[in-house]
Amino acid sequence: MPKREDIKSILLIGSGPIVIGQACEFDYSGTQATKTLKELGYRVVLINSNPATIMTDPEFADKTYIEPITEDMIAKIIEIEKIDAVLPTMGGQTALNVATTMYDKGMLDGIEFLGAHPDAIKKGEDRHLFNECMIKIGMDLPKSAVAYNVEEAMEKAKEIGFPVISRASFTLAGGGSGVAYNMEEFKILAQEGIDASPVSEIEIMESMLGWKEYEMEVIRDNKDNCIIVCSIENFDPMGVHTGDSITVAPALTLTDKEYQNMRNASFDILREIGVDTGGSNVQFSICPKTGRMIVIEMNPRVSRSSALASKATGYPIAKVATLLAVGFTLDEIENDITGTTASFEPVIDYVVTKIPRFTFEKFPLANSTLSTGMKSVGEVMSMGRTFKESMQKALCSLETGLSGFEVMEGSLDFIKKEIRRPNESRMLYLMQGYREGLTNEELFDLCAIDPWFLDQFRTLYNTECEIIEAKDTILTNAELLRKVKTYGFSDVMIGQLTQKSEEEVYQARKALDVNLEYNEVDTCAAEFKALTPYLYSSTNVTKLPKVEEVKSDDKKVLIIGGGPNRIGQGIEFDYCCCHASFALNEIGVKTIMYNCNPETVSTDYDTSDILYFEPIDFEHVRSVIETEKPDGIIVHFGGQTPLKLANAIHEFGGKIIGTTAEVIDLAEDREKFSTFVEKAGLLQPDNGTAVTLDEALQIANRVTYPVLVRPSFVLGGRGMKIVYNDGELKQYMAEAVAVSNDAPVLVDKFLDRAIELDVDCISDGTDVYIGGIMQHIEEAGIHSGDSACSLPPISLSDALLKEVEDKTKTMALELGVIGLMNTQYAIHQGKIYLIEVNPRASRTVPFVSKATGIPMAKVATRVMWGESLKEALKAYDQDEKIVNVTTPSRENLLLPMLKGHVAVKEAVFPFNKLSGADLILGPEMKSTGEVMGISDDFGKAFAKAQDAAKNDLPSNGGKVFISLADLDKEFAPQIALGLENLGFDIVATGGTYTVISEAGIPCAKVDKVSEGRPNIVDSLMNEEIVMAINTSDGEETSKDDGLQIRRTVLRMNVPYVTTVAGALASVKAIEAKKDVNGLIPKSIQEFLL
Repeated sequence: MPKREDIKSILLIGSGPIVIGQACEFDYSGTQATKTLKELGYRVVLINSNPATIMTDPEFADKTYIEPITEDMIAKIIEIEKIDAVLPTMGGQTALNVATTMYDKGMLDGIEFLGAHPDAIKKGEDRHLFNECMIKIGMDLPKSAVAYNVEEAMEKAKEIGFPVISRASFTLAGGGSGVAYNMEEFKILAQEGIDASPVSEIEIMESMLGWKEYEMEVIRDNKDNCIIVCSIENFDPMGVHTGDSITVAPALTLTDKEYQNMRNASFDILREIGVDTGGSNVQFSICPKTGRMIVIEMNPRVSRSSALASKATGYPIAKVATLLAVGFTLDEIENDITGTTASFEPVIDYVVTKIPRFTFEKFPLANSTLSTGMKSVGEVMSMGRTFKESMQKALCSLETGLSGFEVMEGSLDFIKKEIRRPNESRMLYLMQGYREGLTNEELFDLCAIDPWFLDQFRTLYNTECEIIEAKDTILTNAELLRKVKTYGFSDVMIGQLTQKSEEEVYQARKALDVNLEYNEVDTCAAEFKALTPYLYSSTNVTKLPKVEEVKSDDKKVLIIGGGPNRIGQGIEFDYCCCHASFALNEIGVKTIMYNCNPETVSTDYDTSDILYFEPIDFEHVRSVIETEKPDGIIVHFGGQTPLKLANAIHEFGGKIIGTTAEVIDLAEDREKFSTFVEKAGLLQPDNGTAVTLDEALQIANRVTYPVLVRPSFVLGGRGMKIVYNDGELKQYMAEAVAVSNDAPVLVDKFLDRAIELDVDCISDGTDVYIGGIMQHIEEAGIHSGDSACSLPPISLSDALLKEVEDKTKTMALELGVIGLMNTQYAIHQGKIYLIEVNPRASRTVPFVSKATGIPMAKVATRVMWGESLKEALKAYDQDEKIVNVTTPSRENLLLPMLKGHVAVKEAVFPFNKLSGADLILGPEMKSTGEVMGISDDFGKAFAKAQDAAKNDLPSNGGKVFISLADLDKEFAPQIALGLENLGFDIVATGGTYTVISEAGIPCAKVDKVSEGRPNIVDSLMNEEIVMAINTSDGEETSKDDGLQIRRTVLRMNVPYVTTVAGALASVKAIEAKKDVNGLIPKSIQEFLL
């Protein structure tokens, strides 16, 4: 069937900010869907609140709304844009939930649903309806029952028998789910689940702990053609969320009969649920003792695993699902990778391993045991000829300092405990178990991981012993070295085991001709020629025959990506890498993308000319550079990951384009940099560099407390802290050395109450373009990635801004930056202090690009390739509506002409997924993603940003709780008065109450937790409080009162603010929300006209 002609305008709902359970894989699927629909001639309207996505670039959809994904906004957009149909299956749980609730309320009458009908979505998501459907088609289900309150849940749990699994309905990434072993644990878990579920429903299930878990990625068209794109097997047994488990594709331990049963069951389930078109994901569990197969769940949408399955097989699931949604059938669709029809089931002749990436180090109080609620923030994928090779390549990709199965310290009892406890390093402890002499059987009893996987680990352990035994001869033994490399041992690991350097191992391999060779991903196990070069490395058992190199005069550039998503380095850097590829493509330069993250647009088959799916470590990067011999290498766009390799790449002759390795090194090395800053005549907070505790104490007492301490060479403020006295500094120094491997610690005078600024600019060595100056809403001391910020600044004089522009220009030109540079300043008592400079892409580049209309990463790429800055800007602003290139008002300085709108970026945090974590922000970054609010004034833009970040500020009165730290108490009357004028009642604890009352503002006193009952926690639990404002100074954070209040706020889902500046901005936002017209959506294209 050809495409549907009865619909013209389609609304695509995005997934919003990056949160645990919903990362950039939905940018990948949304971008594919937008491009596909537009190519088919439909008018595409997009709503997504995340500015760091490729899909929200103004050129992708016809109208792009960077607005909160709320029912109200969507209804207004449908009316403005005269929408005919909505596609909610590409935006994860966010899109699905908002579309189904709107449908239930009758808000989508007359609007077509594409991809999956609401009835099908309900059957897939509602546990009760899903179970009914499964029974109807004879599927085996775990014993289970549904409950809507704790008493009912306890009755049902008793009937089923412990341990039980509790799952909340309509939640993302197993939110509100877990395993309980006794009634006491279950009570807490059931309450959490009922709170987390939008329909207050939980399902209590018999435990299948220790069972094997599988997923099927399925596609079905409207003629009932069904195919399995990929089978995926969990390395961890049941009890760990799939997103947190190591997974392997294809499934390796199923018998053919089991696989066929599972395949047929998947098709039956799709038919019964009613998913007529598009992709779905079905999860099964098999009892290893009896072979009993149970259906766990299905997602009637493109799921998180779909990106993994697409990249693993080279089958573009999101694109195919989009075509199916508008009427095509599988036999009418061409798979771009092979040129065959999309009705072929992929077959792969390699093994794919996914390992999740966690950031528990950012949340020391959080529980790091993995369970049925997801906790990982990103993932890596690797491909190898065998599981052994694939697994070890994945470990090297994680960016956690691993180069294989590192030795894990600890007593045998501790190692056994960590093998039994699902945790992020379990696979490393498993290998350590072999080193400690444990048998396969003993290990299986501890962890219930399938014996086949344990056998593979045993082989790796035996090979490790072989390497150690042959340590004096291995580097001249071609046969042994080749065998070891086919098992995926990295050069660094071989070096560690033989007491040689990585370079010695590399030179020995070269001499023996044991090299990495590249294989293509071609969907059908080489049955058809691949049309898109999509490659992974492997050391083959026998050397591949030499293929004549095709000579070409085409220029080509290698772009090194950012690796796994994690806190501090997320999708923003992937955005920059994609833009580099797009810009080079526009000027006829071939692009080679290099990355190991399956969730991203950068690793999509059509983003660049060639794609290498490899670990971002020196061994693998060097091999690709030797094979491809690129004319230029971009290391500045993937965050800290490729930057760390800049010196090594430069030293062996790789051609880094743009800012040189030397300049990068200067900006990262604090001592060299301080000298440079003094020479350039810029102010810096008084500081020093310490290697020992004594040095640190001397510096701290010289510059006076409070001081900001941090290790050098880290990203995302890792290990950064504000310290108030000698005792705290001693404790910090003991821990800090662990973070940056004995690199020196930097001690800076902390500028209290300073206003922080972020500036992104581009330089070509002659001219400098200031892309945007952003003012942080929160005062100094909160990491720039966690602070809300406003573009343009909201409270700075023109004279001060001019000074900032001039200082930035001076620095870019003096440093010799070619390309992007990010600078952070603090304005303290009217003086501008330089905080730090990064001569690379920063996480604010996408936000600035969207707010101003100049794609900064594209401009910077052209400049790095040799175009002048003025030429590059002109390419994206031919009429000079944004930048006055021809007659700049100041010499060598180009500025955007802002259009009168205000854009606010707000951070989004994972606290609700990491039980035990504290809400208080500091200099170490904790946010997983960001949203953007854009409007004609600051109040409305900030209100939109808060809505988008799900911090729903109240607008209809009620009680607001205020408790401020001593440093902040002077602001209490101003905040209280603002709220009182808006119709709110104020309640406050002790000191804050006194300050507000003395200012003559009505206020009720409420007890702290430590002062007796009823107290503030009781008021929160009784849902009497509509908003909480609770600040803390560094010294008071550890007190139980504040922590208990913040945890209750989180549990009760009360909008909260933890800084004074945030509270003042919230007052403006509530005022804007109370406006008669409310918040009006407006497309980014209209803002930028």
